[in-house]
Amino acid sequence: MPTQRRPRADAQRNAERLLAAAEDAFRRDGTDASLERIARAAGVAVGTLYGHFPRREALIAAVLRTRHDALFGHGETLLAEQPPAEALRSWVRACSVHAATYRGLAELLAAGPGDAASELHGDCARMADLTHRIAAAARRAGALDATVTDDDLTTLMNAAAWTHGQSEQQSERLIDATLRGMVGRVTA
Repeated sequence: MPTQRRPRADAQRNAERLLAAAEDAFRRDGTDASLERIARAAGVAVGTLYGHFPRREALIAAVLRTRHDALFGHGETLLAEQPPAEALRSWVRACSVHAATYRGLAELLAAGPGDAASELHGDCARMADLTHRIAAAARRAGALDATVTDDDLTTLMNAAAWTHGQSEQQSERLIDATLRGMVGRVTA
């Protein structure tokens, strides 16, 4: 069985500088930030960026790795330890705040698992699975109407993420009002 070699120290430093520069660029310019500018800010050639991260999605996924691990751990904890209604509300809030981290991130995550070759595929699938399990628990407990789909919740998360960029308070109000409306069927 071949052993995996550790990356050279200079390659590791380049990757770390690229991730730090990408974090800054994504916060400032959104997920469509110029890859050339990211490479320049890291002090490397754009070819070095592509050597570490062959696609934009690979760079975004690497920047989000720690944040996603924390988000998914939080979702598992909510599912295991919180009453279903509170778990649902907290999960929707957490996903909305997460998706508001960078302009354009909500759209990438909303695309769902999509292309299995995408570096974001696994994380999108994990987010969809957690949303499904938390929503199913809320439905069983009567805290979410049976007609509300997982896609409805994802739409709410993305709308709240966009709103969060404008007003955090308005985003919270949107989540609270919408989830209240999703508890019981609205009849005409």
